[in-house]
Amino acid sequence: MLRRTFTISLFALAAALPTVGPAFADAISDAMADVQKYAGKKTVWDGPTTGPAAAAGKSIVVLAADMKNGGVLGVTNGVTEAAGVIGWSVNVLDGAGSVQARAAAFGQALALQPDGIIINGFDAVEQQAALDQAKAAGIPMVSWHAGPVIGPDPATGLFANVSTDAMEVSAAAAKWAFADAGGKPGVVIFTDSTYAIAIAKADKIKETIEALGGTVLEYVDTPIADTSNRMPTLTTALLQKYGASWTHALAINDIYFDFMGPSLAAAGIAGDGAPKAVAAGDGSESAYQRIRSGQYQAVTVAEPLNLQGWQLVDELNRAINGAEWSGYTSPLHVVTQENVSFDGGEKNIFDPGNGYRDAYSKIWGKM
Repeated sequence: MLRRTFTISLFALAAALPTVGPAFADAISDAMADVQKYAGKKTVWDGPTTGPAAAAGKSIVVLAADMKNGGVLGVTNGVTEAAGVIGWSVNVLDGAGSVQARAAAFGQALALQPDGIIINGFDAVEQQAALDQAKAAGIPMVSWHAGPVIGPDPATGLFANVSTDAMEVSAAAAKWAFADAGGKPGVVIFTDSTYAIAIAKADKIKETIEALGGTVLEYVDTPIADTSNRMPTLTTALLQKYGASWTHALAINDIYFDFMGPSLAAAGIAGDGAPKAVAAGDGSESAYQRIRSGQYQAVTVAEPLNLQGWQLVDELNRAINGAEWSGYTSPLHVVTQENVSFDGGEKNIFDPGNGYRDAYSKIWGKM
């Protein structure tokens, strides 16, 4: 029976640094310092404070990539909450994890002739023909994770693509794994080539691990939409292939780890054992629960999904009013068992206590 445990915290690791060479110790401590700057409380609003007042009585459509995805669900919840404050109606259409279903949903959205469309969690270029139709009809569009670039995307007709800095998210996840492994991680990276942003994030993880001197055992391209079927057997196969050299599993989304636990348990691995799961996004409810209970996930680099839903509504309001996009990039948060309880952690989300609801409400003239 294979049984491994690997429970060195960043704080315990810091105490052990004098036992390694100076240059190596510096690399580990530098990685820890980079991670820790994202682990603190977010109490100060650093987003927009001015913008157009709310456009009255608008109707918008959210095109969700897959409502089973915790990130997509969290952003949709934020949009719905913000729309209630600004005074808009929202119609959510679920793309159910497939290109065909998203195409059908986009067609339905166009037929509704909304005042705005939010593309939530899938590559804009996947539905380029529909984007062109929306653009021709004069329907403003904003998005969450619709590509690797934050802000306006004239090529696709998007007024603004909302995200944290995906490269910072990926680097933080990789550096945590490097430090946690005492500078000698053996990692497997999980991504989905269906999405440009997923490939960009996975490539950054690989680049960071290798630049620090760690080992990438395997780079696995497997669809997010089919993780429930693929991950159990894939996890077992990777355990058999790499054994104890597999110290950390790094993925571009928490959903990969929703289905690894039973296979790890069947192999006799404790909930806090190796390989440790580290997600470079998005901070789903299930990820928070696993981290809190020490069950098969150590870290998620969370995005403020609810805040991003509010930002999407604000950006759409700016587009409708003919204003410029806000220029805001939302903060990321490295969630560990040590800090899981604050900034929304009690609700199993990263919901920063920086006053964003009041800030947006004031901009819209709703306070």
